[in-house]
Amino acid sequence: MDFLPAIDLIGGQCVRLEQGDYGKKTQYGEDPVDIARSFEAQGAGYVHIVDLDAAKGEGINNRDVIARIAKAVVVPLEVGGGVRKRSDVAHLLDIGVRRIILGTVIVRNQEAVTDLVREFGPALAAGIDAREGAVRVSGWTEEAGVEAVDLGMRVKTMGFCRIVYTDITRDGMMEGPNLEGIRHMARSTGLPVIAAGGVSRIEDVIALKALEDDGVEGVISGRAIYEGMLSVSEACSVLR
Repeated sequence: MDFLPAIDLIGGQCVRLEQGDYGKKTQYGEDPVDIARSFEAQGAGYVHIVDLDAAKGEGINNRDVIARIAKAVVVPLEVGGGVRKRSDVAHLLDIGVRRIILGTVIVRNQEAVTDLVREFGPALAAGIDAREGAVRVSGWTEEAGVEAVDLGMRVKTMGFCRIVYTDITRDGMMEGPNLEGIRHMARSTGLPVIAAGGVSRIEDVIALKALEDDGVEGVISGRAIYEGMLSVSEACSVLR
């Protein structure tokens, strides 16, 4: 299993939100490039990056920062946020991103996404973000009108080979992951799942490691790392 420390970007700065609320933002002063280098040095399998400006569809785009990170590290990057058309995917791949997460566009334009999956295959992952089992889109600001597992089954038929699943109610709250929801997504879809939301201590990482046979292949954490509650190197050691 991979451990994926997270870098969330607003205005070129590294931030963390509580439950996806842009009004509850904590900014961390370090250069995102230096943060990525630190994660690499500690053994991260991937670095997970979200462009929160692009996800919400407003503000500046952070792809110049993502490009700088890609040039500075060897560890592969997984990037999501505001990726809605072919040119977005192509640009991110061109600047060195290994895996790209599609989210809102899966709900809004299934036909176009099916074409993207056909063209780019395993470079794409389906991002499913849910609050109390219901999918949210557009930077978690809008309801999608579909249940998370139902969308998981849909993306499987579209050809996706993995899901990045985030429980919004746990995200940034330091309360532990929704283990049952994560297990249900993996078992129901039969797709590998990378789990996010609430991973705040090494015991959470150990609990998610126990779901490997259910199909969980990766663990994302952010705030707990920045606040010193979870060590990237220790989490990587546990998962490997």
